[in-house]
Amino acid sequence: MSAQPKIVLWSKQECPYCDQVRNYLKANQYEYESIDVEGHDILRDVLEAKYNIRRIPVTEIGSDGQYQAVFGADLTRLAEVLDASKSSSS
Repeated sequence: MSAQPKIVLWSKQECPYCDQVRNYLKANQYEYESIDVEGHDILRDVLEAKYNIRRIPVTEIGSDGQYQAVFGADLTRLAEVLDASKSSSS
């Protein structure tokens, strides 16, 4: 059985795009850590430093300190990265 990759979702409440990603992860039984950026400009500064963007959602997927980010609610891309991450961890 392959280990699940670590998933970090940068989001905020009452964001329909963030909800799409959350619902996808829950429906597919992925555990994830959520970082709520609402009212925390310093967290958006972190996103800007890492990826040169301030918008959310951003979903980071990876392991062993190496992560790949999926921007927005691109569920097709999210599924691809999650599948690739599961394959590489087996």
